[in-house]
Amino acid sequence: MDLSEAETGCPEGGEEEADAIIKTCVLGGFSESSETRTLIGSLPEIHEDDRAGEFAVQKFRVIMDRYQDQPHLLDPHLEWVTNMLLSFIRNENSPPSLFHLSFQFLYVICKVRGYKVFMQLLPHEVSDVHPVLEMISRQDPKDLKTWETRYMLLLWLSMTCLIPFDLSRLDGHLESEGVRIKEPVMERILAVAKTYLLAMGSPRDAAPVLVSKFMTRPDVKQKHLGCFLDWSLTSISQSSGDSMIEIRKLDGVLQSLAKLFKHGKRDDFLQYAPIVLCNLEEKRLSESSEAMLRKIHIKLIQRLGLTFLKPRLAAWRYERGSRSLAANLSVSHTTAALTAAVTPETETREQEEDYDIPEEVEAVIEHLLVGLKDKETVVRWSAAKGIGRVTGRLPKELADDVVGSVLDCFSFQETDNAWHGGCLALAELGRRGLLLPSRLTDVVPLIMKALTYDEKRGACSVGSNVRDAACYVCWSFSRAYDPKELQPFVTQIASALLITAVFDRNINCRRAASAAFQENVGRQGTFPHGIDIVTAADYFAVGMINNCYLNISVFIAGFPEYTKSMVEHLISRKINHWDGAIRLLTTKALHNLTPQAPDYMATTVLPQLLTTAVGVDLHSRHGAILACGEITYALYKVALENNRTVMDLISPECVDALKNIHNLLHERKQYRGFGGALMRPAICSLIEKLSLSKMPFKNDPIITAWQSLIDDTIKNLHLFSSGVKEDFIVSVVTALSALSEEFYQDQENQADTQIQDALISQYLEGLKSPQLLTRCGSARALGCLPRFMIQSKLKQIFGGLEQMCTVSQKEGNFTEARRDSVRSVAQVFLKTGVCPHGSPDSVLCSENVVKVFGFLLCSINDYTTDSRGDIGAWVRKAAMTSLQEITLMVSSSAPEILSPHLVKSMMCCLAQQAAEQNDHYRAHAGNIFLHLLHNTEPVVPHIPHKEELLSIFPVETITSLNWNAPSQAFKYITQLLGLPEYQYHTLLGLSVSVGGITESTAHHSSQSLFAFLNGIQKDIDALTQFTQTLLRIFKNNLQNDRVSVPLLMMLSQMLANNFFEILTTQENHQVCVDLLGLCKELRKSRNVAKIRACIYVYCGLIQFEGDVRKKVLSQLLMLLCHAFPIIRKTTSGEMYEMLLTYNDVADPDVLEDVLNLLSDTQWESDLATVRERRNQLCDWLGVPRPRPITKVTI
Repeated sequence: MDLSEAETGCPEGGEEEADAIIKTCVLGGFSESSETRTLIGSLPEIHEDDRAGEFAVQKFRVIMDRYQDQPHLLDPHLEWVTNMLLSFIRNENSPPSLFHLSFQFLYVICKVRGYKVFMQLLPHEVSDVHPVLEMISRQDPKDLKTWETRYMLLLWLSMTCLIPFDLSRLDGHLESEGVRIKEPVMERILAVAKTYLLAMGSPRDAAPVLVSKFMTRPDVKQKHLGCFLDWSLTSISQSSGDSMIEIRKLDGVLQSLAKLFKHGKRDDFLQYAPIVLCNLEEKRLSESSEAMLRKIHIKLIQRLGLTFLKPRLAAWRYERGSRSLAANLSVSHTTAALTAAVTPETETREQEEDYDIPEEVEAVIEHLLVGLKDKETVVRWSAAKGIGRVTGRLPKELADDVVGSVLDCFSFQETDNAWHGGCLALAELGRRGLLLPSRLTDVVPLIMKALTYDEKRGACSVGSNVRDAACYVCWSFSRAYDPKELQPFVTQIASALLITAVFDRNINCRRAASAAFQENVGRQGTFPHGIDIVTAADYFAVGMINNCYLNISVFIAGFPEYTKSMVEHLISRKINHWDGAIRLLTTKALHNLTPQAPDYMATTVLPQLLTTAVGVDLHSRHGAILACGEITYALYKVALENNRTVMDLISPECVDALKNIHNLLHERKQYRGFGGALMRPAICSLIEKLSLSKMPFKNDPIITAWQSLIDDTIKNLHLFSSGVKEDFIVSVVTALSALSEEFYQDQENQADTQIQDALISQYLEGLKSPQLLTRCGSARALGCLPRFMIQSKLKQIFGGLEQMCTVSQKEGNFTEARRDSVRSVAQVFLKTGVCPHGSPDSVLCSENVVKVFGFLLCSINDYTTDSRGDIGAWVRKAAMTSLQEITLMVSSSAPEILSPHLVKSMMCCLAQQAAEQNDHYRAHAGNIFLHLLHNTEPVVPHIPHKEELLSIFPVETITSLNWNAPSQAFKYITQLLGLPEYQYHTLLGLSVSVGGITESTAHHSSQSLFAFLNGIQKDIDALTQFTQTLLRIFKNNLQNDRVSVPLLMMLSQMLANNFFEILTTQENHQVCVDLLGLCKELRKSRNVAKIRACIYVYCGLIQFEGDVRKKVLSQLLMLLCHAFPIIRKTTSGEMYEMLLTYNDVADPDVLEDVLNLLSDTQWESDLATVRERRNQLCDWLGVPRPRPITKVTI
């Protein structure tokens, strides 16, 4: 979609957002020009304030960083920005702070645009040499705060070295106060360069640039080049490289030499190259532990090699000709490429090929080949580029020897580093036309191996970088060679790239392979079905590994050219992968690929897998067993579509082998230990798939063996590592379900009573196990049984699940088992169905519907907590889901057995859950509430206040209301407080949210609640009803800290916001009396949070006049002598604020004394001292002194 389409397709109000997204991704220009001008112009005013200066630099850095990907957009503006900053720098009156701040801005620009481009904007006239030299001379190389200044001055000095005049001419004009400067400019610049080459910090990176510009001047190299090289080699030889300081110094010198040999003329440096190479070999930097030194060493070595060789273009190199995509698509392109192979110019160059190659070149190439095997990527990459550059200047025979040496890296005796370096080198050689087509027969097979290179190391593997580099090789080949040259290898390359793009574990490798395939399709035009595949397997599509294995692979396998190669790769490389997730995806992919080649799968792949399934290697065995089941089930589906049986596709030998896998593993005791953690789920998966495939094993002893394995696995789930427990239970349950459905049903579609009794009795007994996972497994097993196994046992199954939940909830343990039991109850009744007058032992009927709903409603109030937090939420979520499923089923088949009381209880409980603080579970409850309310097929009967609910929650709220967002959810849920049937439960849920500790939830829920209270302030009846409901909740949950503490916090907020002001007009209002009485019952609590919440409520209740106020003051004064010091301190602080707020509580004559006593007393000191002060307060406030209760000792 182009930009115009995107804009016109935006809905109203969304156009600005779309424009913002487009501008963020692709910038059209430097839009912050005016802001930047203002910011730079403000530097003279803010430079003295370090904080303001730092903020300005940070702001400028944020502006510039936006253009990291498109720095060229800055080019039209760089000149005026640079001139503004240089005006501050050149001004002699500029203070040092402004001077350094300006250079900080210059460095930010330089970093974004790149020093090579930006330094050209710096003024470099004759008049600039002396000022810049003076500025750099005044800097302290050890000052860590001003390193940007020194870095930029070195670049600036580098540019001034480009003036075309002899530097000695400047010496006669350098005077200072009448005293002639003796040191020439040339010497001073050389001294600066040497100083910063050995300095620490970033300026050392700019010093080599200065050296390369300065030492290559004709006047300087004549006088100082030899001496400088001697100094450099001396510094290298004397450096020990032991400390970080020595390493940094060595790095600076090596960088300067590399720059010199890169930018200097060959004739000037050729005489020094052998000496430098000899010194480097003596230093043996390739053995250094510092990657930085090894990289610059390789870089310098390749520059020396290029110095030894004449700068010429190899006449023998392969030239493809026009590389335009448009030309590639034209028919005449091929002819043009062929006719352009030999020209008179080429013949002339071939005659000039014969010249002597210095002996040192062999040493250079040897160093570069060693660098290809370095352990660091940056070193290998530098060596690969060096190989390409040096080879381009060699004769054809010697270059072919270099290619042969590079190919030696592709040996399985070499490490992954060598393979990676070899791939990079081949890509460089191919890109430069130095890898002749005659070598492709040797190179392509190696690259195919590199595309699947994966070596296991411990618990993981290495080789992703090798595969990525191999994709780069294929990418470079597509641009380097004519289609006819690669035509013999098209099938290999295309298949290998697609396999990597779809099946590689690493996302970078998949995307690299996709890009390489796309490049080949565009450049070569010979890849089969290239356009169709590129469309399906583009950069974004291959980002999701599940999509690659399960969808894209099926599409590609639809083309016969790729089907078998993809299957063979999965069988040989992925079925035994070290990552279990890849093995699992592989088996699913094989299932999806089976319809593409069913005969090949049945006759070739399946027998091969059956052999591996009983092999020695654990991972191979695991993957093969899973794959056998998936392929068998896929073949069953294929046979079913063709009105055949699976036995028509699979040979009898394979059927026997499938049946005997379990027996062989059992005999070898391979279900034990670590291997058992993989084998048991794999065999359970095999059991499931073979059962679904309707294999002819009915009444076969293998069925009993499989059932024994399932039962043993459930019993011993606790023996396996925690990471695979869930997988175990799922695999066992699905296997049991499929096995029962296929093999435990007789010809009359009835269950085998013997097996039925044995299994149900066994799993009911498992619900009493002391092991949590055994209970979970048994509960799920009961839920997965097919309908014919449940009939006539329903009451027994439900009773066992209910009893386990009831007992464990009281004890506060086995929460996960209760969650699974609740799920299983729903599954069991969904399978049996509903019949109003049916038997409670077979169906859900009028006799047991109340009990079932009662069980689920009880589970929806499970608030068990432990060190993991609110784990009861797992049970509540399962109960809500189960209620929805069963309610819809009953409403559809027998709505008459749903009483109004049951529906009311359910909807009220859902409303409570939808008002609580946990976002996830609130959303789950809210969505279920809305779906039950708006469901039309079937309609849920007897929903209380349905019309009012429909007005509060219109049908569009099902999709538009985000229950996870407190700002949206509580605006709706608080409206239920106005409906009498929902008020109690909604307020109960809101109490936990409003008084909770989650700031965002508490804020939005309290806002919505207070908005409701404001709406009923003038309705005394509604307010009284609300307060009565509030007191009822408080009374019912007095000892429940989960509710009582946040409820008290909510009450304190209500009192502080004067929502009960209308009740204060009556002395000793009953609401206040009841609330005070309930709070007094908490005075013996040991919960500090609860007592502190009571203090806040007491201070709010002080606004009520009459005897209540005296009683409240009495309670607060007693708390001033509480056993906990923190309670005494909190009480004093709250009383102080209370007396300031309600100035009629104390007599004005003693108010100041009371406040002073409250604030000055150390209420955390000993009780004897505190009690005296408290008694004084009692006297001033007119409250009887509390009398300590004497404990009678019997």
